[in-house]
Amino acid sequence: MAAEPTAHELLRKHRPTLDQALEAIRTRAYWSPHPEHPKAYGENGSLDAAAGKAAFDALLGNRLDLADQPGIDDWVGGEVSPYGIELGVTYPHPDIDVLLPAMRAGQRAWRDAGPELRAVVCLEILKRISDRTHQFAHAVMHTSGQAFMMAFQAGGPHAQDRGLEAVVYAYAEQVRTPEQAEWTKPQGKRDPLVLTKRFTAVPRGIGLVIGCNTFPTWNGYPGLFASLATGNAVLVKPHPRAVLPLALTVRIARDVLAEAGFDPNLVALAAERPGEGIAKTLALRPEIKIIDYTGSTAFGDWLETNAHQAQVYTEKAGVNTVIVHSTDDYQGMLSNLAFSLSLYSGQMCTTPQNLLIPRDGIATDQGHKSFDEVTADLARAVDGLLGDDARANALLGAIVNPDVKARLEAAAGLGEVALASREVAHPEFPGAVVRTPVIVKLDGAKPDDEAAYMSECFGPVSFAVAVDSAADAVELLRRTVREKGAMTVGAYTTDAATEQAVEEACLEEAAQLSLNLTGGVYVNQTAAFSDFHGSGGNPAANAALTDSAFVANRFRMVEVRREA
Repeated sequence: MAAEPTAHELLRKHRPTLDQALEAIRTRAYWSPHPEHPKAYGENGSLDAAAGKAAFDALLGNRLDLADQPGIDDWVGGEVSPYGIELGVTYPHPDIDVLLPAMRAGQRAWRDAGPELRAVVCLEILKRISDRTHQFAHAVMHTSGQAFMMAFQAGGPHAQDRGLEAVVYAYAEQVRTPEQAEWTKPQGKRDPLVLTKRFTAVPRGIGLVIGCNTFPTWNGYPGLFASLATGNAVLVKPHPRAVLPLALTVRIARDVLAEAGFDPNLVALAAERPGEGIAKTLALRPEIKIIDYTGSTAFGDWLETNAHQAQVYTEKAGVNTVIVHSTDDYQGMLSNLAFSLSLYSGQMCTTPQNLLIPRDGIATDQGHKSFDEVTADLARAVDGLLGDDARANALLGAIVNPDVKARLEAAAGLGEVALASREVAHPEFPGAVVRTPVIVKLDGAKPDDEAAYMSECFGPVSFAVAVDSAADAVELLRRTVREKGAMTVGAYTTDAATEQAVEEACLEEAAQLSLNLTGGVYVNQTAAFSDFHGSGGNPAANAALTDSAFVANRFRMVEVRREA
């Protein structure tokens, strides 16, 4: 049996990684301690592909045991994979009147541990999650509908990177103020005034993480680890269709905390009964002082309006826009856009929805292309990318819920269809609902069309919107971001003035911009330690993953001063 890790051992093991992460957020250069390739796992305690799949299979049809979590009053479950299989896993249902006081009991010792020890305990949790990346990949795949490789990368190393990023920002903000200071104020001929001052980062209380269905770990880890690293206990309330990845996370976190000598109830799980809506109840509890939420605008707005006792961080919905004005790499542009529209069936908060294209066409390295030619060529690019069913399944994954399927089917009636969606059979999972994207042509000058393209249509739906000019495109972009929000903006232009206008609009409306992407980087992907996910400056999100503002208000600095 392995010995429990001491504080010294955790510092020796993880301090180098913490220092490297501090340097990464300073330089914004590429860095990651978590391998992206599945074959990188299988040594030094990590599970290889076969062991990870076996560990996932062993969970199916069983209780995920958190038997030492206080206040268990029932066992609940009901997850069905978007690939058509019932997971059959059950989870502890909490009596929150028992659980919340138990969670608060361990905060004093966790607070007194200090920022450095808290950080390395969090890094140990992330290391053990990383060791089980193959298991997590299957858990994410069968709750989100992501294809396996995307579930492996986005649900594994990329999510772990975002968790580590939150830890290192939290650490940096807490140590910005010294733990102790000697203060001496001269008094002329009199003796100086001398005080000893001690400064302690004090947690707000219990953080509540409200998980999402599509990216349970990627979107869940920043808030979880930002709150934990700043001294708060964390209650994880997963989406009822995506409990397993976050339940596994909670189990690992509780094990590490206990082994390191802390109360495991600093991290707990709140699974719910079907239709219970426990998130609203928890969000208004006076013990909950921080809320992290990813999901619909309606519930995000409700949290911001009603959870007055808590610091609320939301990532909601937006209408992401790409301006297609001109390009010197037409085929590269089409390929890049086709991949962006197809990845995970458009079920990403960063997927482009509106493609603003001048109705008179665009200039390209292959000559002038009319609006109709651009839309037809883009449709062919998507068809070419997804023409092989095996490749289509690997890129698209499965439709995550019936609402997405219904929106996809309704979109074809909104305008002229440039690319029709088709069904794709999945050879391994016949119950999977797999659909290719639809592209619908709309006119930006028609009020009837505006209702469609100015509303978020989450899923594999995009609109090619005809506009009168580059200036009109920029103005529509600006209005869309201001009124509806955007997680991402893209633009293709060879004209310096147009580029400057787009950039200025994004700076003024606080939207993250990608220009002229034609290679292997896509508008709907962001890299931890370098790219900011969202800005917190437009209606799509009130926070960015991850920056100083995301962590600094999860603790307060409290001073105790004494005469020396």
